[in-house]
Parts: sequence; C-alpha cells; structure tokens
Amino acid sequence: MPVRAREKYREPIVRVISLNLERDGGKDTADGAFPQRWLDAHEGILAPRRPDIVLRQAATYSHLDGERRLRAAEDALGMKGILPPNGSGRNPTAMFLRPETFPSTEILYDSDAQRAWWRTPPTVVKTQLAEVPDVDWVMVSWHAAFNSPRGRERETEELTTFVDKMKAGTAFLGGGDCNEFPLEPGEKVPHIDWTSQQITDPVHVRHRTNTGPDGSRVSCTYLDDTLLGCGLHDAARYAARVNTEALNPTAGHAPGAAGQGGPRRIDRIYLDPWIVQAVLDVNVLDTTGVSDHHGVEVILSRRKLAEALRRNFLPLALWTPAGYGSHHIHHRNTRSEGTVPA
Repeated sequence: MPVRAREKYREPIVRVISLNLERDGGKDTADGAFPQRWLDAHEGILAPRRPDIVLRQAATYSHLDGERRLRAAEDALGMKGILPPNGSGRNPTAMFLRPETFPSTEILYDSDAQRAWWRTPPTVVKTQLAEVPDVDWVMVSWHAAFNSPRGRERETEELTTFVDKMKAGTAFLGGGDCNEFPLEPGEKVPHIDWTSQQITDPVHVRHRTNTGPDGSRVSCTYLDDTLLGCGLHDAARYAARVNTEALNPTAGHAPGAAGQGGPRRIDRIYLDPWIVQAVLDVNVLDTTGVSDHHGVEVILSRRKLAEALRRNFLPLALWTPAGYGSHHIHHRNTRSEGTVPA
C-alpha cells in the first residue's frame, strides 16, 4: 500500500495496525544487535505505513536493558510506546501512538490486582484525538490466554468493563491476538472439524474447544460472541461487505501450527458502534518470514472519526449472524465519501 494514503483514500486517514510479532522477533544477536525479524517488522512493515495506532503483542524482550527495544521502536516509528509489566505468559503486550494524532496519554489498568486476571496483561490507554480533545478514547492491546478457554472467558469479562464506559460517552478501540475463533456466520473459512484425522495436536484441541451438548468438541468463540453482544463491531466484518479479503486468516499458517486445523482469523480489531462507521478498509498484512501471525490494518476516515467521537450520528445496530444488511445501517446520509458503502 502506498505511504501517500491521502491520495489513495482521497481524504485524511487514521491507520491502526495490530501485530503479534512472534517472540519480539527473537533474541539479540551475539554482538548485541536487534534480530533481523524485529528490524523487518518495524522498519519494513510498520514504519513505511506510518500508523497512528499500533497494538503489539509478544513484546518478549522489550522490557530488558531499560526498555531498549521499546525505545528503538519509538524511534523507528516516530511514536510513543507504552509497555505494561510482564505477566505469567512472559510475552507482554504493548501499544504505540502517534503524538501528532494523540497528544496526551494516560495509562489505565495499572494495578497488580487488575493485571492478576490475565495471563498476559493488556495495554490499556486513555487518550483523545487531537481534533476532539474533549472526548476520551480507551484503547486496548490484548493477548488472550493461549492455553485456557476458561481463562479467556474471564479475560473477556474484564474487557467488558472498558466497553461499559461507552455509556458515559467514552470511545473504544481494542484488538490483538484473541487465541480463539470468530463466530462462524459470514466467515471465509469454516470452523475446524475437530474429529478430522488431520488434527494431530490433542493439547491444542483442549486449548481451543469446549465440550458440546453431545460430547463433541466445539470451537471457542466466547470473546467474539461477548464483544459483539456488548455492541462492539469487528472492523474486518464491516469492511468485508465490499472487501472480502478483510476476512483472510491471520494465524495458523506457520510450520509450528501443523496439525492444528489450518489458518484461521485469530487476530481481530473491535470498534465501538460509532467509530466502526468510519472504516474505509481493512487489510491483512502478510508477515511471512517475520512472524507466525499476519498483521491486521484498519483504515479510518479521519473526518468521519471525529464525527463518530462527537456522536454526530446514530450508533450501528448490534451485529447479528445475518450480517450487515440495510436494516443495520443508521444515517446513511452522514456517511463520509469514500467509506465502505451501506
């Protein structure tokens, strides 16, 4: 995608990228240099796209040596980095914000008691868009537990505390590695047949499934079902009305995932029912050779985003398995030119 995004989209944009960089690109080299995969991710994938928001996962080594990698990423991206303490997963989340777009940053969710609910504590920030300084916006970078359906359910319930702030006028954006599947309706790739002989990783089956009424294994979808049910929207689903590539798989393609059921859309970004209407497009960024997860990029109309933060139009109705039909769209006449059509 060209860096000159204004020309591509014919209006100013806000770019959001979520990226799980496998183990932070690896350890430093023997002479203390950053590993090539870390350099490729930051200098080759992220920096040329000039994102305004980066939701990072697996920032494994970024807290070492006085947060050396975090500071280097700030320099490479021209962004402010936020890194919470490590959790039992030892692969912390992180977030980067462009100061010109988000002049102030307040770290939330910073007590040991709050972090105790998570295997990998999320990065939670309150900020404001430069053009709308009087409206708070909560952003979350998460990495849900890879090894526990019950753990992910509890983590999801913690996420709903931030979604609940929408009632008071706070905006919401969150995403990352969900470590479970989206609800099946409308997806490009059907749910895994857990009885298939191609599934050869029994531990992974227990990490990603629950027991169904008949004793069969059923794919975990609690996070997606809960966040959609609370009124959030999956940016890729919204964009897929005209760009089905937005629903491309993001994980499961790496050699280490053999025997686990194949590629699936594990990494997702959720938006509140006003902000989602500013979505211009969603792209899955190919990170082959750099990470075991592809990146997810959401392009927002900056003008429409400002209107969404001010709630100048009605919220989008709850997503249903029927998808986005005309009865789901409010105030078509307020839609920004160039956005995904209703």
